[in-house]
Amino acid sequence: MSVLESKRTLFIYLAAASSFAGLSARGLLVPLYAHDLGADRFVVGALFSVTTAAAALTSLPSGLLVDRFGSRALLWWSTALFAVSQIAVAFTSNVPLLFVWQVVGGLAAGAQNATLFSAVTETVPGNRLGRAMGWLTFSMQSGFFLGPAVAGLALSLVDVRTDIGVTSVLLLLVVPGALAASQTRQTHKGLSLGPPLRALFGQRGFVPLIVGLVAATLVWGTVSAFLPIFGREALELPSSQVGYLLAISAVANGLTRLPAGRLVDRAAHRWPIVLAGVLGWSAGTIVLGHLHGFIGPAIVLVVATPFMASAYVAIGTVFGNLSAGSTRGVTMGVYGTVLFAALATGPLIFGPLVQSSGYAAGFTACAVVAIALATVMAAMNAEPLRRRSEIPLPPATPGT
Repeated sequence: MSVLESKRTLFIYLAAASSFAGLSARGLLVPLYAHDLGADRFVVGALFSVTTAAAALTSLPSGLLVDRFGSRALLWWSTALFAVSQIAVAFTSNVPLLFVWQVVGGLAAGAQNATLFSAVTETVPGNRLGRAMGWLTFSMQSGFFLGPAVAGLALSLVDVRTDIGVTSVLLLLVVPGALAASQTRQTHKGLSLGPPLRALFGQRGFVPLIVGLVAATLVWGTVSAFLPIFGREALELPSSQVGYLLAISAVANGLTRLPAGRLVDRAAHRWPIVLAGVLGWSAGTIVLGHLHGFIGPAIVLVVATPFMASAYVAIGTVFGNLSAGSTRGVTMGVYGTVLFAALATGPLIFGPLVQSSGYAAGFTACAVVAIALATVMAAMNAEPLRRRSEIPLPPATPGT
């Protein structure tokens, strides 16, 4: 990889860390703020779901726009829109209006996700894609650590509403990445989705890959949606310690990404990594619902989170490989659409059970469904099971 490409990817990784820091701080603070305004458990979960549903709606169109106009402009506009919605949340004092700004923030988050993944797959040679996905998602998880850590620390000094506004400054670090992102157009043929989608859906292994992504994301999204108020209600922790708990999970998640990227690059088959990831995290989810205090949940998150982290690196890498048969933006847009749709679906499906029967019942039911879906993926056994060397790759550039 050339020096220029290395600098460009470094700035993109920084942008990913910054944008996800803002997103994760919001993921901690908005549930706490809504809870303070009188929202019940189901409403808190729904606030998470409308955000991710909006992100799902915008991911695929955003990927198409990236292919048509390049990633730089879209990263600028999506970051600005997210910042506006974040500040608006801080000035909102009723729950219905929170839903509006959560939708706006979700639209921006979906565009950011598609843009960042597309920018990396464009910059990095195919034979280093697993490691690049490891670094990109490591950067995202660094943001997931930084966001709750900063927000949790600030909660000891200011109230939740002020904290929401203050953490908006985390988005400033997106600027270097937006400057470094490419303006390269993958297509000049307008805004038609038909041809790239047909090329993507026609590839062997696409359907089981989607099943695996849904399995992983249902259980991950459900726990993520309820973890802030689960920490407050079931674990009986102060808000600042809930932030630390999320930060600990993000550290475990991030530290796994780099070795996971190397593992995925060397693996003959990727679906066993996804299967093991879903099984490991689901087991942790079941245990988590029965715990109290800080130490036990922290240990479970440290042990179980790396399983899910490895699964997502494997899934992201396979999507990157599939983009060879389609356009990069649309492929990563499909990835984002399924990812965010599954994130939205989990809390909506299992939220009523959490409300009526408690966190343990809701978490367990979600984990069982995820395990069943992962088993289906393994049984289909049709993911592209070839080593990277067997997948057509572009020639390596000098210096890689």
